[in-house]
Amino acid sequence: MAKNTNLSLVGHLDELRRRLFYSVLSVLVGFLVCYGFKEKLFDILTMPIVQAMAKLPETIHGTMIFIAPAEPFFVYLKAAFIAGILISAPVWLYQFWLFVSPGLYDKEKRLILPIVFLSSFFFIGGALFGYFVVFPFAFDFFMEYATPSLLPQISMKVYLDFASKLLLAFGFVFELPLVLTFLAFLGIIDVKFLTKNRKYAVLACFIIGAILTPPDVITQVLMAIPMMVLYEFGIIGAKIFGKKKTNGFAEETKESV
Repeated sequence: MAKNTNLSLVGHLDELRRRLFYSVLSVLVGFLVCYGFKEKLFDILTMPIVQAMAKLPETIHGTMIFIAPAEPFFVYLKAAFIAGILISAPVWLYQFWLFVSPGLYDKEKRLILPIVFLSSFFFIGGALFGYFVVFPFAFDFFMEYATPSLLPQISMKVYLDFASKLLLAFGFVFELPLVLTFLAFLGIIDVKFLTKNRKYAVLACFIIGAILTPPDVITQVLMAIPMMVLYEFGIIGAKIFGKKKTNGFAEETKESV
């Protein structure tokens, strides 16, 4: 069957508003659930840097501090919000794909639920990769600059801003293989295109890493290298699930008739 292209501009805007409402509602519910565990969540989030500071000599042990009276309150609030985004990922990703679905063919719509599952898996997996792999390495490196005259005292707000940006960035970056595979499945790109432009993809990985991470070379490289690996997984996915553009176009034309 052909794509559903009968929605008017007002209909598209109404559909967008509906999907945004359910997405925001899911994040709000996730936030309220996580707020009940806000202190525990922040303790878990700060564990990598606390462990890195614990490795320092006793004379230069660092600590987590707050420098404004209301800072802990707002930090716990934001930590619960970030956690709410993560645990509600399946819902708002599902809403996104429902918004996109009218532009898909029936056989493509059947893939929405598997795609939502994989999208959630890669998003949460990317955040976990940032937490368990990137954070320990990065914080151990940064703590090497501590000296008896330069003690590490990390503000709660500064740390949360740093950590939340990286976790969300890694979450979205890990969607790359799925996006490339889906585009190949639709016939928009193919393996030949991806392999031919691999050198430009490597450059793009470092540029995106510079944009999404704080202004230091370490975290930029720690994001760029996984992106290059994910790009290769995207090529494998495109090779397995992609279709040739010519055949895909002929099939779509046949279905539309």
